[in-house]
Amino acid sequence: MWPVTLPRLLLVVVLSLGVVSVPAPASAADIPDTRELTDFFDAAMARGLEANHVPGAVVSVVGGGRNIFSKGYGLADRENRTPFDPETSLVRIASITKLFTWTAVMQQVQQGRLDLHADVNRYLTTFKIPATYPQPITLAHLMSHTAGFEDSAIGLGSRSKADVPPLGTYLAERLPARVRPPGLVSAYSNYGAALAGYIVSQVSGQPYDQYVQAHILDPLGMRHSTAAEPVPAALAAGQARSYDYDEGTYQRKPFVFDNLAPDGSISATANDMARFMIAHLRSGPLLDEPTARLMHQRSFAADPRIDGYAHGFKEQTLNGHRVIMHDGAWEGFASLLLLVPDADLGLFVSTNGVGGIDAVTELLPAFFDRFLPGDRAAPASSGRTAAPVAGFYKPTRSVESTIEKVLTLTGSSRLRIEDGGKLAFLGKTWSPLAPGLYQQDGGWQRLAFVTDGAATYAATDGPAYELIPWWDTPPANLVVVLTFAVTALTAVLGLPLTAAIRRLRRRPSRTSRAWRAGRLLAGLAGAVGLVFIVLFTLMLTGETSILYGVPDSLRALLLLPPLFLALTVAAITTTVIGWRRQGPGVLARGHQVVLLAGMLALVWFCRHWNLLGWQFG
Repeated sequence: MWPVTLPRLLLVVVLSLGVVSVPAPASAADIPDTRELTDFFDAAMARGLEANHVPGAVVSVVGGGRNIFSKGYGLADRENRTPFDPETSLVRIASITKLFTWTAVMQQVQQGRLDLHADVNRYLTTFKIPATYPQPITLAHLMSHTAGFEDSAIGLGSRSKADVPPLGTYLAERLPARVRPPGLVSAYSNYGAALAGYIVSQVSGQPYDQYVQAHILDPLGMRHSTAAEPVPAALAAGQARSYDYDEGTYQRKPFVFDNLAPDGSISATANDMARFMIAHLRSGPLLDEPTARLMHQRSFAADPRIDGYAHGFKEQTLNGHRVIMHDGAWEGFASLLLLVPDADLGLFVSTNGVGGIDAVTELLPAFFDRFLPGDRAAPASSGRTAAPVAGFYKPTRSVESTIEKVLTLTGSSRLRIEDGGKLAFLGKTWSPLAPGLYQQDGGWQRLAFVTDGAATYAATDGPAYELIPWWDTPPANLVVVLTFAVTALTAVLGLPLTAAIRRLRRRPSRTSRAWRAGRLLAGLAGAVGLVFIVLFTLMLTGETSILYGVPDSLRALLLLPPLFLALTVAAITTTVIGWRRQGPGVLARGHQVVLLAGMLALVWFCRHWNLLGWQFG
């Protein structure tokens, strides 16, 4: 789901290759004992929750086919002073729901109803995915987030159940643009996961929440978990609340209904999540062994020397151990589930505060250093290595067709090639490890460069980034906006100054009416454009939320670009008419040309970033 970008803990890891089999169970001597786990989590949670102002957390650890540790910390509900309980406190696991969706897909593959490599349009009846590229989108692409969809955040949530549209209707009406061929590079997609869940519903004949209940939760005995929203009355008493800490006070976050349920609707307890982890580690009642083996195999990596996806699980390599995992953040909850097949170990942790992601991020390396020490493997050879290219890169998880495109200006990062071949990127330095492969200095993450001939990508062990052309970069667009602003200010300030001078001299204007109209219209356009730029900047850097849809304030603000365009066209027209008539001097003519050029620069800016019109998806 959208915590707005993939959480930072996805940026911590490295290499794994090829086909991975279901491991033999670890020996009892390799499984951490309860006392060690208690000591570790008691200390880690005491530090992490206090430092990040998080009310509470809940943890479960599985090993050797059983739940070896579970405990709650702090408060699940501050108002009622309810402590976290791993057996009964339901947390919103957000995007970890996708693992249930991918498991459901594999169940249908096992039963022969779905083919991972068939065009998804085979399973869609009321709408179709457009054939933007020759290659069709498959379920395998959806599971590795390589379908090539853009990923919009507008209207992901609803305030009430009555506001949630039917899943099929939402998917048909909010079909995202296909912005790159499938199978090229990963770009996290909530829509893609929801589409897969909808396909499961189509072939099984059951709504998503009922399917999950009947085929995953009930078989595992997950009695305190649900995919339904809101949480059913029988479970509501155990529902944990989430909070945002601001200037010494905790603000409770409201329950947000997920319009794309298969991407993040599940609420679950830590002990129930332990049952889910054991089922995947031990090929339990959900999938037969060959299907479980297939699901846990790598299905995509931009470069074989970095981590990728395993049929919906995110791969990571921590201390030399191959980890398959997923995280989730929604409504103030931050959660992580990871499985270490070679150690027969699993970890689930969830916090109920906005700062919880930092607590979880700090916990993960400490847990591995304590219980799963090891070293990273050397890189293998690569299939489509590219040389690094300096410039600005945007996340592949981005938008091209709506107003969200403008977030490229705030979300792109500059890559510099420094002395010795090192890179500076994403606030980190990276040292060469092999051709086209770099290692984060002082960290575990790796970075590989790949190309399809048309675009260059910097793929990390987490998100991937795409090199953008110079006209999309923040510096180039800053020049465009400043060019407009400076020229517009001269017009806005010059109009009253010119009028005042004329009155002092008590001389009538010798310029034509058309020329004076052109000057006036250019000044008005400049004023409108300046107001828009200031207000839009404040909105971009403020707290404006598009979770429930586009707010009225933004809709009203987007009235200004069409007005600006109309005034600019009128100013150009009247200037051309007045140009050929007597009156304006060389300086006035030159200033008007520069002024109109600045206006056209802003017209280009608004058009390029989808700000002309109401392009909301």
